[in-house]
Amino acid sequence: MIKPNDELAANIERKLFRKLIFSISIIAIICLTIGIGVGVLVSERHAKASEPIDARMPEAISASFAEVARRVEPAVVNIDTKGKVPEVTLKGDKSDNAPSDDILEYFKRQNRKPSYSVGSGFIVDKSGYILTNYHVVDDAAKITVRLQNSEEYPARIIGTDEETDLAVLKIDAGKDLPSVKLGDSGSAQIGDWVLAIGSPFGLAQTVTAGIVSQTNRETPYASVFQKFIQTDAAINRGNSGGPLVNMNGEVIGVNSQIATSTGDYNGIGFALPSNEAGYVYQQILANGKVRRGFLGVNLETIKPEYGKVYDLPDLKGAIITEIRDKDSRAAKAGLSVNDVIVEFDGKTIESSPDLIAKVAATEPEREVKITFYREVNSKLEKQTVSIKLGERPITNRVSENADTPKKLNIYNSNNATFKPFGLTLEELTPATAKTNNLEGQKGLLIKEIDDASFIVDVKNTNGRGVITEGDVIQRINKTTVSDVKTFNEIASKMKVGDAVVLHLAYYNRFSRSIQQRIVSFTVQ
Repeated sequence: MIKPNDELAANIERKLFRKLIFSISIIAIICLTIGIGVGVLVSERHAKASEPIDARMPEAISASFAEVARRVEPAVVNIDTKGKVPEVTLKGDKSDNAPSDDILEYFKRQNRKPSYSVGSGFIVDKSGYILTNYHVVDDAAKITVRLQNSEEYPARIIGTDEETDLAVLKIDAGKDLPSVKLGDSGSAQIGDWVLAIGSPFGLAQTVTAGIVSQTNRETPYASVFQKFIQTDAAINRGNSGGPLVNMNGEVIGVNSQIATSTGDYNGIGFALPSNEAGYVYQQILANGKVRRGFLGVNLETIKPEYGKVYDLPDLKGAIITEIRDKDSRAAKAGLSVNDVIVEFDGKTIESSPDLIAKVAATEPEREVKITFYREVNSKLEKQTVSIKLGERPITNRVSENADTPKKLNIYNSNNATFKPFGLTLEELTPATAKTNNLEGQKGLLIKEIDDASFIVDVKNTNGRGVITEGDVIQRINKTTVSDVKTFNEIASKMKVGDAVVLHLAYYNRFSRSIQQRIVSFTVQ
């Protein structure tokens, strides 16, 4: 028989047991739910990981490359240049077997051939302003720009800057042209995707891809104003002057140099940052040249050893090693050899290239403050001086007349004398006829052909030049000519696009006979 108290205790135990079972059940359900949730998440992640996302990524990158190329390529141009004709000197001996003077003169003329080269550039303004490398157009007698649609235009040089190896060209297309935007090269980071577009080996509109390998890179023989963006995008000969483009379709560099052991692509290319290129471009448009501030001193970067010996507070700065001219701005302001410049216009100087860059970026004739340390009684004493900057000597070459095309038409732009088609002519006299083995002939002797004239490019079907110095013009467009005045009157009435037919006589030094030649071309 169970006592009442025992029965009460039993009831309590049963209730507690039921609660315990209930709690355990709840916990089990919660654990099961969590387990199911985790399993679902894991399975979803596994499922997503197994989806072909990685397979689609190259397609997305490829589509991005294609879009950037589509936007930029129309503004990238091919630049063909013709160099000036070199002077050739040939001398023979006096032996019986020596070639005659006529033969020597013939070979001299045959070897006076202009050099041809190809490069790249890009249009930065719809009116036809083009950025390229200076070395692409250096010493060119004629510059031809070819657009993506194969249209060709003669180009003139607006200005150049040898310090950064940049040149600004201008073409007159008579219409708005596609152009590209100069981006912020300072935002470029190592690892960013970039495209290089240009004409390697003359293959126009070639696109290569790579990444930014390094920024602010110095190279041997570069000027202090050339701190390059390094890239592994393929850059070869002919790419010079073309754009290095980011994935926003903005130009962040001008392809300028390659590091190579073979002369061609080795995976290391250098582009001048667009920020520097933009500065040069604006300076040339405004002034026809780049105006840079100038102190007139030689500098060296402070080394740790110097700082230790002289107890320099901070191992930064540029020490003056030479005052170039006693009349320079630095000398007039009282700066001396061994002064250590640590601040320029309130900005800390890290090194000698840093000081040069800051001075050059400051407008000439502007007054600035320079803080420097000077040795006084074997100790460095801090001083400040005000100085009005001079202008850095011009090492760049600017066209004498930016409005005169390099490519000549009928007039010689460098001489007031009328030279039809770039030809220097004289009337053939009995004396000159005898000298040139043209006895009995009448006409106008071609004494000289201007290197920049389009007529140098007039060729026969075999690709050989057909007008040479020493030829005699006897007829022009059905009219017989024997005096310069008549020829000039006819030529002066011609305009671009008119057809010209010349009848020429010349002495063939191999057959030792006078022969005839007919040459036709279009005035350009």
